Amino acid sequence: MNIEDLVRETLSDMAGQEQPPPPSRFLRAAGGRPRRRGLALAAASAVTVLALGSTLVVGGLSSRVAEAPTGQGTGEVAAKSVIVQEGLRLSQILERLSSATGRPVAEFRRAAADGEALGLPAYAKGALEGFAFPGTYQVSPASSPQEILAAMVARFARAAEDARLVEGARRVGRTPLEILTIASIVQAESAGRRDMPKIARVIHNRLDRTPEMRLQLDSTVMYGLNKFGTDASIKDLRSTSRYNTYVRPGLPPGPIGSPGADAIEAALRPAAGPWLFFVVTDPERGVTKFAASEREFFKLVREREKHG
Repeated sequence: MNIEDLVRETLSDMAGQEQPPPPSRFLRAAGGRPRRRGLALAAASAVTVLALGSTLVVGGLSSRVAEAPTGQGTGEVAAKSVIVQEGLRLSQILERLSSATGRPVAEFRRAAADGEALGLPAYAKGALEGFAFPGTYQVSPASSPQEILAAMVARFARAAEDARLVEGARRVGRTPLEILTIASIVQAESAGRRDMPKIARVIHNRLDRTPEMRLQLDSTVMYGLNKFGTDASIKDLRSTSRYNTYVRPGLPPGPIGSPGADAIEAALRPAAGPWLFFVVTDPERGVTKFAASEREFFKLVREREKHG
């Protein structure tokens, strides 16, 4: 039984109940077999995640506050809308959730550290970065940080299933975490959806070369230094961080932000092409061009210099 079936069954069971069911309701799967703790708690949280178009309403199991899709609570506390854009880092997401709920950001950090309780897949290796899926969330101050973050992970699980992430990663010879890491870089480096498949191809082409070609991406360097932007300085490039893809071969240890569905799709199905380089030649217009050789690359660099 998947998460959606479990939620559907549970909502049906709850229809005639005035009080939320006890937590033990979620600790066993159909047939009485125990589920692992993380999936159980994620399912428990997912029961109070109601889809309203592209918006999710998150209400805690322990809360009797009913949330309305307009953000006006029908109980004591009104829900607030939190927009999580594609590419945001986990630190930024936690700050936004803290601001919306009035809860200390430290509470969200503690909740984020318990990957098993949030229902993270095994390939996440316990780290939430990249798995708090972008979207619009209506959150109540009565919801716990764990419930809110578990709802975001549940939404990621739905997107991963729709994209066939695990199967697709196997098809291209990568792990699901590697694909999500590539998707997060694509999200950070792309000026728009149009360029994502080509940027993904550049990353795949560099990784697939023999010997492997270093990625040399500013976005990963900046993430490792807890800085923002995609223009690293000479000093930044000397970083000893594991995210410095100028000095370390291969992918960084994990995602550098939360990629959206388009970036995940691009990482799984990159455009066909020989490109090894890309340059934003016109930053104001968001124009990115691609090259298959160093000669072409330096030509694009000169074109970029004309725009300052």
